[in-house]
Amino acid sequence: MDNYTKVEPTSRYAFPIAKAGLPFVGIAAFATAVFALLGMAFLALTGLAATFFICYFFRDPDRAIPDRDAAVVSPADGKVVKVETVEKGRFCNASCLKISIFMSIFNVHVNRVPLNGEIARVSYFPGKFFSANLDKASSDNEHNAVFLKTDQGREICFVQIAGLVARRIICYVQEGQKVNRGQRFGLICFGSRLDVYLPVDTDIAVSVGDRVSAGTTVLGELPL
Repeated sequence: MDNYTKVEPTSRYAFPIAKAGLPFVGIAAFATAVFALLGMAFLALTGLAATFFICYFFRDPDRAIPDRDAAVVSPADGKVVKVETVEKGRFCNASCLKISIFMSIFNVHVNRVPLNGEIARVSYFPGKFFSANLDKASSDNEHNAVFLKTDQGREICFVQIAGLVARRIICYVQEGQKVNRGQRFGLICFGSRLDVYLPVDTDIAVSVGDRVSAGTTVLGELPL
């Protein structure tokens, strides 16, 4: 049985919301108040519903992180849509395993670091906005790639990919920064995808169709 730990302080709020979502909540709430004061009942109710949905979308729940040195945790909530071996490319220096996770608008969109280590590089690519569940989204869509050197000296990469609706990728980490498994590192607004590139000898623990949770679900284990 796994032991679990908290890598970040527990939120003080019963329903925590990601900081990046607060401006959206504020705008929706302000518009709702204006409609209410003007007596526009339908628009006020619509604004209220939109405000609640935005709060729901930007929810940022605390997570318990598996305390296993070799465990690679999911960087995103969502559905596994691809598990495959890929050849050397932009995101790996040799053949590697790629796991793609699709996030619908109903998933938590806060992203978390898969393993302990140091950020080697962060690379942003201003691409297109195809639907995030398409294969070409990995290479053609706007994306932000985070390259990590683990504490054991292995190299992995996790890539935030914008979707058809998602038009804003947020990343908090920088080159040279030490990070912990399960630590928040960013989010993508309004539907998106996240690809993880792992060494080919990783023991994968998920399959296409599985539902995963950021920081909690173990995608696989790296040989120590």
